[in-house]
Amino acid sequence: MFSYDNLHALVEKEIHELPFPWPPESLYEPIRYILSLGGKRIRPILTLMTCNIFNDKIDNAITPAIGLEVFHNFTLLHDDLMDKADLRRNKPTVHKVWNANTAILSGDAMVIAAYELMGQTDPAYLSPVLNLFTQTALEICGGQQYDMEFESRDDVTEAEYIEMIRLKTAVLIACSMKTGAIIGGADEQDADRLYQFGIHIGLAFQLMDDLLDVYGDTKVFGKAIGGDILCNKKTFLLIHAFHLANEEQKEIMTDWINRTTFDPSEKISVFTSIYNTLQLKDLTTQKIEAYYQKAFDYLNSLNIDKEKLSALTTLSEELMYRQK
Repeated sequence: MFSYDNLHALVEKEIHELPFPWPPESLYEPIRYILSLGGKRIRPILTLMTCNIFNDKIDNAITPAIGLEVFHNFTLLHDDLMDKADLRRNKPTVHKVWNANTAILSGDAMVIAAYELMGQTDPAYLSPVLNLFTQTALEICGGQQYDMEFESRDDVTEAEYIEMIRLKTAVLIACSMKTGAIIGGADEQDADRLYQFGIHIGLAFQLMDDLLDVYGDTKVFGKAIGGDILCNKKTFLLIHAFHLANEEQKEIMTDWINRTTFDPSEKISVFTSIYNTLQLKDLTTQKIEAYYQKAFDYLNSLNIDKEKLSALTTLSEELMYRQK
């Protein structure tokens, strides 16, 4: 079985060696830049790790795994642009280094590159893999649209929010795992169980991201703290803040949300103080743990030797208790 470190090294090597049809250098340099920022490479590693559960040979899964990572980074590039984010993994975002138009066009090129890589999947698995990827790509766009719409709404429910993060974040993690399972030769039932495992781990992952956006360490987290607060994003914490707050707290939050000019650090401080008073850190942590346990219900139902799941289990635990 391949370890996380083995797979991470393999993924980094493959990304570094990705060919781009230069020129124009100005189109592809931003792509190389965002791919060079590193990270855990969770999605391609999950693809390879899941393939390895069913098959000792992972060669057939490498190219689609890299395609999924390219697509993931495309979503980050455009997401940063829409959010007007300054930092990604402690480095300036693409639109800050270049400009908005370059970020849009380079992002478009990344989608095409991702499809090209996915299209190189072994013909024996190409149809289900490509169908799953296409469905996932559309779902992610839907999740992003919900995310933007929620910014101007004050009646977003927890159920709506969970559906949004399922589409925006969880489905790509689930797609990565099911892709690996399909290429590894898993039966349909086990492939679907791993997809559901990915959905629930993905929900826990995004809720942890929400939590770290408020309570994380910028140096560790890799991007500025409080970005969701500044953008008035309807996160799990903000939704529950309005549900649990007294009238005075609601008025304070509403006032800050409606301001067009404000001191960013003061706004972050005000919301964090209210979150602390309402004990929303604990509430969010409980929700994360619930999804994590549900994920493992699916994992434990796999028709496979549990020893083969050790690397996946270890990685999932690290995601659960991560600080970045």
